[in-house]
Amino acid sequence: MEISKYIDHTLLKATASDKDITKLCEEAKKYNFYSVCVNGSYVEKCVDILKDTEVKVAAVVGFPLGAMTTSAKVFEAKELVDQGASEIDMVINVARLKDGDYEYVENEIRKIKEAIGENVLKVIIETCYLTDEEKEKACELSLNAKADFVKTSTGFGTGGATYEDVKLMKKVVGDNAKVKASGGVRDRETAEMYVTLGAERLGTSSGIEIVENKVGSGY
Repeated sequence: MEISKYIDHTLLKATASDKDITKLCEEAKKYNFYSVCVNGSYVEKCVDILKDTEVKVAAVVGFPLGAMTTSAKVFEAKELVDQGASEIDMVINVARLKDGDYEYVENEIRKIKEAIGENVLKVIIETCYLTDEEKEKACELSLNAKADFVKTSTGFGTGGATYEDVKLMKKVVGDNAKVKASGGVRDRETAEMYVTLGAERLGTSSGIEIVENKVGSGY
């Protein structure tokens, strides 16, 4: 298993510096990761550093709470794609989902997908705050809205990915969307287990440790 090609090499800390982002991109090139995943203000920098490589640039939208307006998320997503991001990892409005306002949640995902066109949309449902029924519903809404991935976590909530959540999400989306496990993926054994369970992408800041079969300490 070429585990590096499953990894979105991630750095989303508020204190991430220009130097840190440069290092992230250089690591992604060296280890042949699928993408880097960064906050929006660093998209153009990453695109420039990675322009002659196969490494993609993913950017987060509505991060990490998901509680801003739909129009703000749509604007952010479109701007980042215009700047060169080819993948968008958006956070749903968790409270709206828990309130049962499914039309709002689905409509928001759909509008963002329409705004970014053929670019990849990953929908972060933040599983740590949801019941199993809510997780299933979030996946169903994402499918209805034509999202490309459902994703477990921001890494900024009370918990990250679990084997049970990845199994549940894969069961709901089947072959109609992909699953990204993120939050707490810090060693190769765990990473390979998520892939075995159906995850097609892994969000982690411990990508180097995973590839080198060590134990990381980050996102």
